[in-house]
Parts: sequence; C-alpha cells; structure tokens
Amino acid sequence: MRMDQSVVDRLGRILVARGSYLDDYIIESMIKMGIMSVYIQEGKEESGQPKEEEICPLALENIEKLHTEDRSKVTLSNSVRKRVAEGIQYIYSNTESEHLADATDSIANDLMNTINSNNAVALDINALKTSDEYTFKHSVDVATIAMILAKKQGMSDKRIREIGVAGLLHDVGKTKVPNEILNKPGPLDDEEFTIMKQHPVFGYRMIKDRKEFGPEVAMAVLQHHEKTDGRGYPMAVQASQISNYAKILSVADIYDALVTERPYKKAFTQRTAVEMVMSMTGELDMEAMQCFLESIILYPVDAVVELSNGETAKVVKNSPNNVLRPMVVSLNTGKVYNLGEDISCANIVIN
Repeated sequence: MRMDQSVVDRLGRILVARGSYLDDYIIESMIKMGIMSVYIQEGKEESGQPKEEEICPLALENIEKLHTEDRSKVTLSNSVRKRVAEGIQYIYSNTESEHLADATDSIANDLMNTINSNNAVALDINALKTSDEYTFKHSVDVATIAMILAKKQGMSDKRIREIGVAGLLHDVGKTKVPNEILNKPGPLDDEEFTIMKQHPVFGYRMIKDRKEFGPEVAMAVLQHHEKTDGRGYPMAVQASQISNYAKILSVADIYDALVTERPYKKAFTQRTAVEMVMSMTGELDMEAMQCFLESIILYPVDAVVELSNGETAKVVKNSPNNVLRPMVVSLNTGKVYNLGEDISCANIVIN
C-alpha cells in the first residue's frame, strides 16, 4: 500500500512522504508516534503491481524471457537500519560529545559492511529509508550514495569509509542554524539565506580540530556546496581547489535534496532530478557525475511504470549507461520497448 497523504509533525516537517510504500518499519514508526490510521492510494493491489490475470499472455512470456536482475544494490537490513537511525540521531543531538567520532565511525562501518556484504555497486534511492526525520535520512542517504560513488571511482576501503563519515557529518553545521530558519515553510529571504549558507563553515569548525576525523573529512564538510565554476559557497572556489570528497558529496547531496519533499517544496521525480543533475555539467565534477549516473537505479527490475504512449509496462532490464531508459514490456500488449537502444522508441519516455 502507498500513502495518499504526507504525515507531518507540528512544525510542518514531512515525516512520511505521500507516495511512500508502507512497510513494517514505517508502520512501526507511525504507531510509536501515535498515528493509528492513514489514507492510502487505491487502484492497485497491495504490492503496487497489477494482478497476473490482468497481464496479457505475451507480456508474461516476454517478461520471463527478458528478465535480467539488477546489479547488486545496497540493501539495509532492519537491524542495520535501526542502528543507523539511532546512531545518526545521537550524532546530531550530541555534536559536542567526546563520543562523536565513535558514533560516526560505527555508522560508516555499518554502511561499509552492508556495501561489502553483497559487493554492492548500485543503489535504489527508494530503498534507503533510515529515519522519518529529514536531516537524519538525508545525511545517511548522502553518505551511502557517496560511498557507492567512491567505490565506483576505485577508492580504497579506508577512503570509502572516510567519505561516508563526511557524508554523515556534511550537514552537522545546521545544528547551529536557528530553527526558525532551518524549518521555515517558505523561501528564505536574503538575510536568512546568508545565515543558512554558513552551515558548512559551522560544521567545519565543529570537527576541524578533532584529529579523529582528519583534514579531508573536515574539508569535505566545508566544501560540499562549492561548484566547479566558482559560484558555490561558502568560499566560491573553483574546481582545482575543491577536494575530491567534496566533489562527490556535492552530487549526492544535490540529488537526494531534489527527490526529498520538504515543507517549502515538493519532491521532484527521480527522472526529473537526474535530468537536473545532468544539466549541471558546468557546476559539478564530471567524473563524480558519471559515476553517479552509472550507479543509481531509477526503475528497478520488476517495477511497473507508465509510458508516455499510455501503456503500463514492467521493467525487465536496466543499463548502467542509460539510467533513464530501461527495457520494458507492455502489460497491455506484450510489446517490448528497448527505450535505451531502439531508435523507434525515441519518442517514448517513462512518465
């Protein structure tokens, strides 16, 4: 079942976004918050998939014949998700603690072990549910995405773990930003945005003298909003002066922020978010962007999608070189649409 209305807290922050699939973790979390009933979307059975008897025989045949499992993806078990959620909330609630580095390392190790357990080389952003609170979820998502990109670049385990730590801490400076600015349900004015743009500096100052983190982690926290064309913040430096960790974090941070609903903005679709990231060739590091495009899975195999020609289709194969255009089979007709390679499909997109 999928949520038909977002669940928000008393400050208007999105706890569970509209369209989220209800799983045991979300249900348990809402019960703990005292939420005993929700609105759900109608029209599909509980799995979100059409019933088999509604699929034409040729479609079933082609789906079975062409079905190709996705590359190994990051999958957080319930126990890991629970530890990570508790750990990240501790970090952002105890930024001055002498145990900050231990807590951060523990989460990074959990993520590292998860990635290594099945040699994950890709990720499905919808699968990264670690917390109901935006800042915590966003930090873990960014860390996980960044670690996969670092792995894609061939970095050592030590550096992959370090960039995970940087991802977990990249927004820690927001704990020094007034709540009325941080949670404002509308656009920030110039003065408020000037304060908000200082959060990388606040975060850098909080960890730069702590030897447990190291200079590269601190620099990544400071520079994660810098752009390669020199129009980022807080220092407006250009590509040659931006650390490699920060270049990766920037891509992960922008994508995850785009696909996440906030009180002051709707979430963009994954497709739109990827297209927006792709359009930022003058602002983002090209190697980091390419690794991102080759790692993320927008439409997992077996997902049911709507095509721009009005047909409903099932994804049967993904290509890492064409993240927006997988191979799909129409459930209505059984026709195969190889969106990434068949030129006759050039005018068809996934809605």
